[in-house]
Amino acid sequence: MKINKEFLESLLSQAKDNSRLRQNYDLRTCEEDKSQRMLNALMPGTEVAIHRHPDSSESVICLCGRMDVVIYEEVVAYIQNGEEPTSQVSYNEIDRVLLCPAEGIFGCSIPKGAWHTVEVFEPTVIFEAKNKAYGEDGSEVANVD
Repeated sequence: MKINKEFLESLLSQAKDNSRLRQNYDLRTCEEDKSQRMLNALMPGTEVAIHRHPDSSESVICLCGRMDVVIYEEVVAYIQNGEEPTSQVSYNEIDRVLLCPAEGIFGCSIPKGAWHTVEVFEPTVIFEAKNKAYGEDGSEVANVD
């Protein structure tokens, strides 16, 4: 398989037609490979929930397009409500990393356990890699109201 301009254009076309405005392509070559190695085509307007991977860092390389990787910190506030205190969780943006090959900014590493999402500005294809596949790695989605 060749990852060339035509392949990326085809993947972006599939993302455009997908109701989630994204399409991934698994690059693993056998069932025994439990890592995550994939291409992810993302269209502007796609919504990726704030999430984290407690057991793995994540490498993101931008092959084409323009997007931000947005990093958050989790803030827990305890509120006294009657006899039992309750907790309220929020997520504060602490960093933004622009990925844009046309500007010479190709990728980043998201630290293990960091809450993150993406904001896509133009049709974009990224390569993502981490130790285990999503759902098998203890991934958590932020509870944002």
